[in-house]
Amino acid sequence: MKIGVVGLGLIGGSIFKDLIKLGHDVVGVSASQTGANIYKDYSMLKDCEIVFVCSAMNKTLGVLDELEKYLTQKTIVTDVCSLKSFVCQKQRPYQFIPSHPMAGTEHKGFENSFEGLFKGAKWVITPFENTNQDELTKLESLIEQLGAEIVKTTPKEHDEAVALISHMPMVIAQAIFKTAEDNGLALKIASSGFRDMTRLAMSNPEMAKDMVEMNSENIQNAILKLYKSIGDLTHENYSEKIEQIRAKRSEMFK
Repeated sequence: MKIGVVGLGLIGGSIFKDLIKLGHDVVGVSASQTGANIYKDYSMLKDCEIVFVCSAMNKTLGVLDELEKYLTQKTIVTDVCSLKSFVCQKQRPYQFIPSHPMAGTEHKGFENSFEGLFKGAKWVITPFENTNQDELTKLESLIEQLGAEIVKTTPKEHDEAVALISHMPMVIAQAIFKTAEDNGLALKIASSGFRDMTRLAMSNPEMAKDMVEMNSENIQNAILKLYKSIGDLTHENYSEKIEQIRAKRSEMFK
């Protein structure tokens, strides 16, 4: 199968490397990367059956618009943005199926991409009501080849959920570090707990900015829920409540 990947950062680069290892005919389009089967011209994608758009969120709509000039009605196109509502506002002349792989690291760029990033990861798909089922099955099959587990939902539900488990935690991690950064002793003795709690503060700055600006309402609602949860924990039966949390988290990540 001939597959295109637009944008060869951490996510796009990892998809690119995985698909090559799987034996597919893979074409990459990148403004910054060079190498075998990597081009700067979108026209190189015209014969692809499936195209992954892995550009930054603030550039994705422009890329989706540009692809309309080159792709046929039968071409399957998916994006990997961590927000889904904003890419679902327009019907495309190709088979557009929005998606979001729940995978990544605190690093960015093609040099940090690697085979196996998606193994065991969730991959969310938010298909339109009129999505062709054969084309959806074809995309799902390819995603499963990457080792991911598919979860289907709506764009609205997706954006609310990622605010709780991704976007809000990133903002909190940044806030935790900012709170401690002026205390020299705290930073000197900080160990694994502080390191792990603030890992998301290392998120790609461009991606972080897009998340905060484009999902601000859901993030604010998530922070309000966090405040309520903190208040609930400070009341009576604290030990019992944290034992329940420990049990649920252990079950979730066993």
